[in-house]
Amino acid sequence: MNKHPSLDIVESYGTELAGKKIVLCVTGSVAAYKAIELARLLMRHGADVTCVASEAVTKLIQPDYFKWATGNRVITKLTGKMEHVALADYKKSDCIIVYPGTANTLGKLANGIDDTPISTVLTVGFGAKIPIIMALAMHQAMYENVAVLRNISFLKERVEFIEPNFIEGKAKVAEPEDVLDYVLDRFGRSSVLSGKKILITAGPTAEPIDTVRVLTNQSSGKTGVLLAREMISAGAGVTLVYGPGTEKPPKGAKTIPVKTVRQMFDAVKKELQSRRYDVAILSAAPADYTTIPAKSKIKSDKASITIKLQRAPKIIDNIKKIQKDIFLVGFKAETNISRKKLVQLAKKKLGESQSDIIVANDIGTKYQKNRELNEVIIVDKSGNIASSGRKKKEEISKFIRKQIEKKLA
Repeated sequence: MNKHPSLDIVESYGTELAGKKIVLCVTGSVAAYKAIELARLLMRHGADVTCVASEAVTKLIQPDYFKWATGNRVITKLTGKMEHVALADYKKSDCIIVYPGTANTLGKLANGIDDTPISTVLTVGFGAKIPIIMALAMHQAMYENVAVLRNISFLKERVEFIEPNFIEGKAKVAEPEDVLDYVLDRFGRSSVLSGKKILITAGPTAEPIDTVRVLTNQSSGKTGVLLAREMISAGAGVTLVYGPGTEKPPKGAKTIPVKTVRQMFDAVKKELQSRRYDVAILSAAPADYTTIPAKSKIKSDKASITIKLQRAPKIIDNIKKIQKDIFLVGFKAETNISRKKLVQLAKKKLGESQSDIIVANDIGTKYQKNRELNEVIIVDKSGNIASSGRKKKEEISKFIRKQIEKKLA
């Protein structure tokens, strides 16, 4: 199936809402035109948005406009496909946003009335305990009506209200950017990491032997890319220095592509010398040794060849020399050793590199059997040890993020 052209904007601003399914209920208010911009903002931060439009709003805005905006079918009536269940039953969506929210829709939800597609979706979502966010909009006199205030009071324990702006005798709906900020804060933005500048290295390097051959390793870059996504979701500004990995870097990061360990080292130094970073996460697997490449392709007719290797620069050992106060996260990979030995080696690297924490793992036989699963041990300067347990890399990246947040806090 071809991708709808409108989906090209997804994650263009960030990945904070990646994987989130959001139902946008648009009611019959003249402010409904702003819902289109809200839908697009949510998508630009990674959300999958489906619009439910009331009959009243379709007289103001053609449903095809919402289809264009989101790339998804617009729900204007309920059919045998049971759209209300598909959208709002248990765990079917991550959030329902009512924007703008009228006194009529508010009253129906408060009193269990479901005689429209929107009220039925809300009734199902309310019962299924899906988060409901309502941005109210109406005349100020309506907003101050005792019945409306009673409905707000009755629902406020279960419905999250975004206060309107009182202007010109009207309770005007909050701007799309304000609703976006509310949603981002609700879904993962971190008070600790938000606004932080984070430098991440990821992926392998490829060191040329001749004009066509290289020395490299099996790193996919997945852990580093997932960490970049996690930090973006937390509200951080991320620069990703990325070797030739197989994982697609997140759109929300400033990505600097590199190939060799020297290029990676130079890119890291340039970034650290040109701007201040709060955190550096060195999750890449750069080469430990390099060689001076032959000027032409080495002939394959020889029985054997000798390649002389020299030690590559250790990027992590230079970070604190450039920015002394940066919070440094190093990685240590070993193969087929005991947990005790892994911790010992992590502590050794912690001291040598002046890191604040080391993320250590064993990528030996057990890991090679299923490269989607891993276990990391995190060691800090105080000797504290935390283990993730064997999990998918997506969960590992969340574990590492939480440990960094804890140390920074």
